[in-house]
Amino acid sequence: MADAAGTRFASLLSLMARLRGEGGCPWDREQTRSSLRPYLIEETYEVLHAIDEGSREHLVEELGDLLFQVVFHCQLGSEAGEFTIEDVIDGLCTKMTRRHPHVFGNHVVGDSREALAQWERIKRDEANDAGRGRSALEGVPAALPALLRAQRLQAKASQVGFDWTDWEPAWRKVQEEVAEFEEALRTGDENRVADEFGDLLFSMVNVARLRGMDAEDCLRRASEKFTRRFEKVEVEMKAGGRTVAEASAEDLDRVWEAIKAQENPDVPGTETRP
Repeated sequence: MADAAGTRFASLLSLMARLRGEGGCPWDREQTRSSLRPYLIEETYEVLHAIDEGSREHLVEELGDLLFQVVFHCQLGSEAGEFTIEDVIDGLCTKMTRRHPHVFGNHVVGDSREALAQWERIKRDEANDAGRGRSALEGVPAALPALLRAQRLQAKASQVGFDWTDWEPAWRKVQEEVAEFEEALRTGDENRVADEFGDLLFSMVNVARLRGMDAEDCLRRASEKFTRRFEKVEVEMKAGGRTVAEASAEDLDRVWEAIKAQENPDVPGTETRP
């Protein structure tokens, strides 16, 4: 199996080199690291969508697209004489071996939490050995989506003991932030409103994390739910010979609540309004 995978990977590298070489694709030949940035982000989210969708075929396709982005960047590095795909793979294997002494050595960890804490300690030791101090929050990219970055920062701080004991005090903090946000709204100070809204979102992420939820995924699911329900509203309006823009607020609210009730017939509070 490894030999077969290696052969296919070599074919992929050859394909990439041909696309970038003389007589290759004009578009591929024009690309730079900067120009590829949006595609790397887009392909990552396509993989997430395929995971949510649960389709094997779609996931295989999207993982391939993401792998292609990695190979593309390695080709650019090779052309510039900076690094090769071999350097990337060697570095990755060395790092994974070093950071898993409980697998490749004789160290013992009791559970996944201990394994993660060990991982972070090794990363800090690596930074110290390299002559640079490492913040407990280091390694969380600023380019991450805001909710995901907030959750990762909180998780990093938790690993060094800076955390709530459980979700209940974190929820009380949310309630405090709601009050502060409401007060800011009444002042009309837009900078303060933005700051307090950010604090509220950050505190909500804390509750999600302490409850074992992924805040980014929760918001993505909420957005998908809104999209699904709004499209059903559009269908209902079209069936009545109107568009959403032409319908009254009362009619839109009635249809929206009816759709909610259809999706959640056993959930209290989702009954159709009269």
